[in-house]
Amino acid sequence: MNQIFQIAIFFALGCFVIAMGMAVYRLAFGPAMADRILALDAMYINGMLILLTLGLRFGSALYFDIGLLICIFGFVGSVAMAKFLLRGEVIEP
Repeated sequence: MNQIFQIAIFFALGCFVIAMGMAVYRLAFGPAMADRILALDAMYINGMLILLTLGLRFGSALYFDIGLLICIFGFVGSVAMAKFLLRGEVIEP
């Protein structure tokens, strides 16, 4: 692989890890519940991006499949949390 590509992957991984740390901080010390839900969204997106970057680094398609699963479950979880905040319950009788 090209040396510049390796440096770019390393830089991107560092940025994603820093963003994940900031989201963890917002999750722990967020002033409102909506801030905590947005922090969880940022965490699953950054986790997916870390996996995709590792998939590029190692040249494996398995990382891309796992990233897709993280996206699907993260979206469903975000919708469920938003519905819980609006109505107080996820599954309506």
